[in-house]
Amino acid sequence: MDRRSTWVVRARAVVLAASLCLGVGVAVGAPAQAQATVSSADWVNLPAAPDGSVIARVEEPDGRNIRIWVRSTAMEGATFPVDIQRPEDTSQAKPTLYLMNGAGGGVDDATWQLRTNVLDFLSDKDINVVQPLGGQYSYYTDWINDDPVLGPNKWRTYLLEELPPLIDAALGTNKVNAIAGLSMTGTSVLALSIAKPGFYRSVASYSGCAQTSDPIGQAFVKLTVERPGATLANMWGAPDNPLWVENDPYVHADKLRGVNLFVSSGSGLPGAHDGFDGPFQTQPGAAAWADQLVVGGGIEAAIRMCSANLQNRLDQLGIPATFDFTPTGTHSWGYWQDAFVASWPVLAKGLYS
Repeated sequence: MDRRSTWVVRARAVVLAASLCLGVGVAVGAPAQAQATVSSADWVNLPAAPDGSVIARVEEPDGRNIRIWVRSTAMEGATFPVDIQRPEDTSQAKPTLYLMNGAGGGVDDATWQLRTNVLDFLSDKDINVVQPLGGQYSYYTDWINDDPVLGPNKWRTYLLEELPPLIDAALGTNKVNAIAGLSMTGTSVLALSIAKPGFYRSVASYSGCAQTSDPIGQAFVKLTVERPGATLANMWGAPDNPLWVENDPYVHADKLRGVNLFVSSGSGLPGAHDGFDGPFQTQPGAAAWADQLVVGGGIEAAIRMCSANLQNRLDQLGIPATFDFTPTGTHSWGYWQDAFVASWPVLAKGLYS
């Protein structure tokens, strides 16, 4: 993206955030099962997923960190990397946390691994950590049309039907799952949980807007999907297409009943992680700092409104959830690192029970 396009995106984000704001008034685990360990070298020979998707390639830089490439039938044979962090002890079947990156799909430098210490935090938690890569700006849903920029997008099918059986077979998991995501994927993890009730026992959403079908939610989706030049109508059709409502986590929040749910957002006001050239600033210099404060602050303030709406909706439905609304915080990595640590007891409740 050239400089002019970048500032157009920033300007649109500020206008969106301002308009939204102005317009809105650990449990003891069950005994683990022994597993038959499969060498990573043999993963390419494992049975395919029901639709024919397979592990096409394996790279193991060390004994605990592995990258696989999955060939997706739903996405016309395209191959996508998946990063895996194994628990130290693999002699027993362990649960799996699917850790989603942001709008860039984990193929840029805005990732949990590069921007936070979360993987170190998880290294002694006795779980498999799985990071699907790819799917940038897709909302990890099934699009109705292939896109000239983003190609085929059948990410809901991939994440719920194709990838899990391959992960379970390769890692010998106990088939207990949780999922966590931030920003764009903070919306996606809610939608994925609703699409397949019971598949994820715990869900954590950091700075994600649960609304997608009302003007506020559609504005967020439009801002994200059109950033790389993709065509919004290729996702769920025109704004009045019923698919927008079908895929709205706020509308279908009743299907979150029974999930251990954590939702967080900042206020948009600068806080501890917003110092000039601080460790969580994406790029050095005044421009990046201003972007974090102004654009990141405005976006986070608008998302706080979305999160409060979801809290009210769940309260009306009598569905318990943990909400973490901090008095400061912009749309940036330092706060997502803090939120992940805060969410761990909720995630662990599902993973270990």
